Amino acid sequence: MNIMGVITEFWPQLLAGVGMTLKLTFLGALIAGLIAPLLALVRTSSGPLVQSPLRLYISFMRGTPLLAQMFLIYYGSGQFRPFLTDIGVWNFFREPFNCALLAFVLNSTAYQTEILRGGLMGVPHGEVEAATAVGMNRLTALRRVIFPHAYRIAWPALGNEIVLLMKASALASVITIFDLMGQTRAIFQKTFDFSVYLWAALLYLLMTAAFVWTWRHLETRLSPHIHGARPAPSAAPVERRKL
Repeated sequence: MNIMGVITEFWPQLLAGVGMTLKLTFLGALIAGLIAPLLALVRTSSGPLVQSPLRLYISFMRGTPLLAQMFLIYYGSGQFRPFLTDIGVWNFFREPFNCALLAFVLNSTAYQTEILRGGLMGVPHGEVEAATAVGMNRLTALRRVIFPHAYRIAWPALGNEIVLLMKASALASVITIFDLMGQTRAIFQKTFDFSVYLWAALLYLLMTAAFVWTWRHLETRLSPHIHGARPAPSAAPVERRKL
């Protein structure tokens, strides 16, 4: 089969794989993104006793391969099937997609927590004091001053984390998930045409390029005073400040 024949005959399977890859990546990143801010606050505001289990979790998730974590959840859960059945969660762990998503969430949460911790530590203390001086309570200061600034600082690193997660999603194919790499392997087993891997690589490149462009555009919108973007005529002028 020629190089164009693969994409002509099997493009619906490849597109289905792209959809599964995007679903797995962005669901994992989104759920992790909802959990990470709270854990980042614990990392920056709590004592050593409270931080110890969280630091152990982060060290484990960052220090072991994602593939090993996926195997531990997918194959390891089968060792505890009676217990998981008794507590009513076996139906969750029996699905490969759920296990892969859980591994992605746990892994990305650890990385996003540390990225946001760096962002929180980068917020100038003077801004926190200013928020307190104008009468903001802790929750309001976090919502209106501290976290917006921390996210602007951490935004590029968060984008890199999601890109790495997207590329790591190829590992999900080893537990029978038909993401882009899973579909690519299935097509290769039918055709023995190695060009299908070239198409898969190009599709991964297109996905990451589109995401990076979108993320950088959002970064420019979030920090116009850094990237030199002009505010809209009706908007109030933005003062420059050092971050």
